[in-house]
Amino acid sequence: MLRSCVALASCLAAALPVAADAVDAYVRGVMEKKKIPGLALVITRGGRTLKAEGYGFANLELEAPATADTVFQSGSTGKQFTAAGILLLAEDGRLDLDDRLSKHFPDAPSGWHRITIRHLLTHTSGLRDYEGGQDIDLRRDYDEDELLEVMMRLPLQFEPGTQWSYSNSGYLVLGILTSRLAGKHWSEFQSERIFAPLGMGTTRVISEQDLVKNRAAGYVLDEHGAIKNQDWVAPSLNRCADGALYFTVKDLAAWEVALRDRGLLRASSYAAWWTPVALANGTSYPYGFGWEIAEQRGRRLIEHGGSWQGFRAAIARYPDQDLGVAVLANLDQAQPETMAHEIAGIVEPRLALPDPAGTLPEPDPTRAARLREVLQAFADARPHPAMAKGLLDTASGSSREAHQRRTTGRRAAGMTGFRLVGEDDLSARPLAWRGENVVRVVHYALDSGAGRHVYRFYLTKDGRVADFGSEER
Repeated sequence: MLRSCVALASCLAAALPVAADAVDAYVRGVMEKKKIPGLALVITRGGRTLKAEGYGFANLELEAPATADTVFQSGSTGKQFTAAGILLLAEDGRLDLDDRLSKHFPDAPSGWHRITIRHLLTHTSGLRDYEGGQDIDLRRDYDEDELLEVMMRLPLQFEPGTQWSYSNSGYLVLGILTSRLAGKHWSEFQSERIFAPLGMGTTRVISEQDLVKNRAAGYVLDEHGAIKNQDWVAPSLNRCADGALYFTVKDLAAWEVALRDRGLLRASSYAAWWTPVALANGTSYPYGFGWEIAEQRGRRLIEHGGSWQGFRAAIARYPDQDLGVAVLANLDQAQPETMAHEIAGIVEPRLALPDPAGTLPEPDPTRAARLREVLQAFADARPHPAMAKGLLDTASGSSREAHQRRTTGRRAAGMTGFRLVGEDDLSARPLAWRGENVVRVVHYALDSGAGRHVYRFYLTKDGRVADFGSEER
């Protein structure tokens, strides 16, 4: 065993310079193309940090360089920490994941009597997402009691447990619940139980007032492509548990070690954390507790992205390859999720994404036509015989889903090309996905006036589409 470990370490050390050069070239190319001011990344494997580095500027006005010690905002990657705190409270016996919200909030509206803590964790509560709506004034300060009152007024968009729809509101409520049960602000509880014990020395709740060493500035591109400072948000709204943390990539390296070693929680908690949520119709959705349960080239991927106030973040974990990649950027329009996937493919060739500029021979032209029809049917919110049950039954009524349908329709309407660029045969080890056994994942580049997006379709043995997703490439 010792010889094997030494041999593995030697192989990693030998391969790293080549991979590091390729990663550097890739990152700098994307930053130039996307006008990203600053970025930091960390790559871990086997519990070791292979690379932790910053690129560009943490602050353009001061020309302060970004480094591995630069403090970025978490966005919604912070939800995994909120979920970890809830699991710790469950292990402490202070709550049960299947508790109804009315148990902990006696004045809750009638709809909350049907919502459980598990529903909040998995985005299946039906609680409308406050972000993007008129529910919260981002320029006004609220205390937790006032935020709770706003959350209690939000309507349910569907019966809890029947659909999946991303809801920042649910995680905001989880933070308030944590504060109540812990007897202190949720961020203090997390600092004591998670950040400090794991050696995450700079991870903390956001504060504009506090002096925060190495803090990055956040930026956005305006309609003309010029870089501008982020919009201002009231300080209290930067203290909510749906994603309001500061951290560095060094902190995320420590987080990855903790996740790999599984010392923070009980085994049963980890299993629940990373299990796709079961829906009432017998299907599932690839989301656990603050984590997306995904795949890349047929290999397991546990990940989450985040976006807030001119920052974007992505954490991607590949358990079977013992590989982790985290990318933090200080530009709202950055795409760190795609970057993390591409970087993983540079380090581990088996994970390499298909070349979006290439074209593979189409083995079945009728398949390509059928997949285009599925995209159009989804955009039109109508059924298609090639849709499997989970996709067919998707009807949350949320604004996010409506936006996804409109975006899909816009791309389909402007389509100038639809090319097969990759195919993963999973028939030897079918992938459980949305209640189906997926035996093939096919990747198609959709070229349109809106850019180039690579769609991946999850196909059953009889060719039905269990699900699809896309990345701008």
